[in-house]
Amino acid sequence: MGNSKSGAVSKEILEDLKLHTKFTETEIVQWYENFKKQCPEGRITKEEFQSIYTRFFPESDAQTYAQHVFRSFDTNEDGTLDFKEYIIALHMTSTGKTTSKLEWAFSLFDVDRNGYITKSEVKEICTAIFKLIPKDELAALAEDENTAEKRANKLWNVFEKGDNDRVAEGEFIQGVLDNEDALRLIQSSGRPVKDACQKAQGSF
Repeated sequence: MGNSKSGAVSKEILEDLKLHTKFTETEIVQWYENFKKQCPEGRITKEEFQSIYTRFFPESDAQTYAQHVFRSFDTNEDGTLDFKEYIIALHMTSTGKTTSKLEWAFSLFDVDRNGYITKSEVKEICTAIFKLIPKDELAALAEDENTAEKRANKLWNVFEKGDNDRVAEGEFIQGVLDNEDALRLIQSSGRPVKDACQKAQGSF
C-alpha cells in the first residue's frame, strides 16, 4: 500500500479529503481508481459531465441542470473538474451536513457567481430541475409547486424580498433553515445530484 506508483492518489490530496469529507481512505482510493479509468487525463470537462448526467437520466432533459451543477462544482473556474473538486462536491451533496448542502445549493442558484441570488436565478434553476422530473412525478406535485414558476415563487417568498431584490448566502441559509417547506424544496433541488452520485459509484 505504501508504494507511490504513478496513478495513485497523492498523499496530500488523500489527507485533505479525509479531513474535509466523511469518506474513508479506502473509499477515496476506490473513487480515484474509478475516476482515472473514466478520465485518464485526471479531469472532467463540462461536456463529459453533461454526458454522465444524460446517461443517468435518459428519460429527461438533463443538459441544462448538468451545466449548472458543473458550474457550482468548478470552484476554480477552469472549465474542468479535477478529482478533489469532484469528491468535495460529492461529499457536500450526498453526505455533508445540512449547512454544507445549503452552501452548495446557494452556489447552484448563484448563476452569475456574484455572491447573491435573484428571483430570476431561482426561476432559472427551477426550470432546469423541472426538465428532469418524470411526467408521472409532475402529476403528483402539490398545486402550488407543480410548475417551475410556482416553485420559484414559493421559494422566493420565503425571503420576503421584492422581485428585483437579491439574497446573500447567509440570508439564504438562515431563511431555508427556518422554513420546513423551503428546506424540503431545496433538498429536492439537490436530489438529482445525489441520485447521479449514487449511480456513479458503480460506474465512476
